[in-house]
Amino acid sequence: MNPASLIFTALVVLQVGIILTGGAVRLTGSGLGCPTWPQCVGGSIAPVPHQAQGTLHSWIEFGNRLLTVLLVLVILAAVIGAYRWGKGRSDWKLIRLLAITQLIGIVAQIVLGGITVLTKLNPFAVSAHFLLSIVLVAASLSLRERVIAKARTVVLPTTRLLIRVLAFLSVVVITLGTVVTGSGPHAGDIQAKRYHIDPRLISWIHADTVIALISLTVGLLLVIKVSESPENRSFIGKKVLLFLAVCLGQGLIGYIQYFTHLPEALVAAHLLGAGVIWLTIWNIGFKANAFSNK
Repeated sequence: MNPASLIFTALVVLQVGIILTGGAVRLTGSGLGCPTWPQCVGGSIAPVPHQAQGTLHSWIEFGNRLLTVLLVLVILAAVIGAYRWGKGRSDWKLIRLLAITQLIGIVAQIVLGGITVLTKLNPFAVSAHFLLSIVLVAASLSLRERVIAKARTVVLPTTRLLIRVLAFLSVVVITLGTVVTGSGPHAGDIQAKRYHIDPRLISWIHADTVIALISLTVGLLLVIKVSESPENRSFIGKKVLLFLAVCLGQGLIGYIQYFTHLPEALVAAHLLGAGVIWLTIWNIGFKANAFSNK
């Protein structure tokens, strides 16, 4: 793997990784393992022995903060790499914008993380923290694909529109997922505030949007099959088929975790699935030029 691929792949992996470690914080009830910010406890950046929040909880929360430090270093390397390998190209302005977005985004994430702790895991702050990560995952993937110049194609207007609708619906599904989590038992701490919404009702609404997402994906596959060129049927069709498989797997995990009363392992798998769904649909849109003409 050449240096550009290494740096920008690491960027995407870490942007997804920060979602997973954040999920681990919530699932283990460690959201207030470090009850102050930017320090872990008063007078110490790191956890201290015999901390009231418990050693395990404090180190899980602190581990999430440490991964953020690593992510900052990789973002700095990616910004430098963007200028080295992207400057002078026809899409240089977009590459520069995507690189700057990573810098601004991580600063915003750090601030949101502080607000989340200081507000004792307010569900709105927690959801915003997660949704900003989704934006940064998309931006990091676009930056990676542009810098290392991965193959792309142009699809017909109907296909392009359906991909955009799928991306929007994916955002709706993921957003509702944060509301489901913020209404249920895994809000990050036993005393954390929840959304004042019936968990069962919001879970059903979330499931309905997943069904709509799967149905529309099947429709997109049919459109590609009957209208796109053989090259696009192979290039984009396979990626959409992968997206459908991921959605079906995610839906299955969601139903199992609901009827088994949300075991932590399945909730973690569902969280990972949300990240994979978003990466997959964003990659489809990018490859098909559905989000940009350049």
